[in-house]
Amino acid sequence: MSHTIPGANRTPFEIYLAWSDVTLRVEAYQSALQVLLTAGIPIEPGCEVGGCGSCATDFVEGDVIHMDGCLSPVDRVHTFCPCVSRARTRVVLAL
Repeated sequence: MSHTIPGANRTPFEIYLAWSDVTLRVEAYQSALQVLLTAGIPIEPGCEVGGCGSCATDFVEGDVIHMDGCLSPVDRVHTFCPCVSRARTRVVLAL
């Protein structure tokens, strides 16, 4: 699962799992989905190109760079697709 995002902001960022006090680092060459799946977070990968919303994940804090084509502007306030989206800041997941 080595999905690359052409033209994306490839800066590493962190995902903080509030329920377990764990911080995961998403490197420039990784997707957030890869990192979350490796950490054992139960997420349905779906299409892995930001088109289906299967992996859509709620967040409570962070400045997400939305690169999907499936979430509405309202959904993007607290949901992101980790298969393609990146972040400018740490992203906090509550559960």
